[in-house]
Amino acid sequence: MPLIELDLPTPKSLRGGWAAMAAVLAARGWDGDVYATPNQWLYHDGGGNWAGLRFQDQNRAVLLGHDHEYSDTYFGEAARYFEKEETDLLADAPDWWSRELDPPPLGEWISFIYGWDGDRWQRAAYDQRDGFEQVGLLRACSVGRTELLSQFVVDAPGLKGEPPDPRALSALVAADGDVTDAILKAVVPGWDIAAGVAAARKFLEAGVA
Repeated sequence: MPLIELDLPTPKSLRGGWAAMAAVLAARGWDGDVYATPNQWLYHDGGGNWAGLRFQDQNRAVLLGHDHEYSDTYFGEAARYFEKEETDLLADAPDWWSRELDPPPLGEWISFIYGWDGDRWQRAAYDQRDGFEQVGLLRACSVGRTELLSQFVVDAPGLKGEPPDPRALSALVAADGDVTDAILKAVVPGWDIAAGVAAARKFLEAGVA
C-alpha cells in the first residue's frame, strides 16, 4: 500500500518549541527528558512516553517513539514481547527510514515511525492507533501555544508566585534555539540560566531543513 502523507509541522517548525522546553527543564535541573544531541532531538513526558527526531542528513529525518498507554501498534521486539501481531511500520518505506531504529535512550518500544523527506511527512498504512498524538510532542513543542511550557515555569523562584509573562514565553520559543541569557532569565528567573541556554543552543547543532 502507498505511504500515508501526514499533516505535521516541519522539523524546522518544531525546533523553537522543542528547544524552549529543553531550556526550561535544564534550567530547573531536569535535563534528562528533553534534550538534543548532534544528530537527534529527544522528548520524554516523564511518564514513560517518548519521541525522538533522528536526522539522516540536511533534508531527511525519522520521527519515532511510543506511548505506553495508547499505542496499539506493536513493532519488532514489542510484538514479540507482548505476543501481539506485528504492525509493519516500515511497509513500503524507503531504506533510510530503518537506520538506527533502536529505542534507547528514552524507551524500550517503538510504536510509530514517520519519515521526513525534506518536503513532507509520511508513514506506513495501518489502521491501529499508534499513540503519537497522546505522546504530546506537538503540545510541548508548539510555536503558537505555550500553555504546557508555562506549567513548568510557574514555580521559578524569581517569579514570586506570579504567572509567567506570555510575551517572554513566546520570545523564548521564537528564539528558535538561539537563546540568550536575557531571553531565558525573563522566563525562569532564579534558576540555572547558563544550563538552560546551553541546552537550547544544542538544537542548533543538528541539521534541519
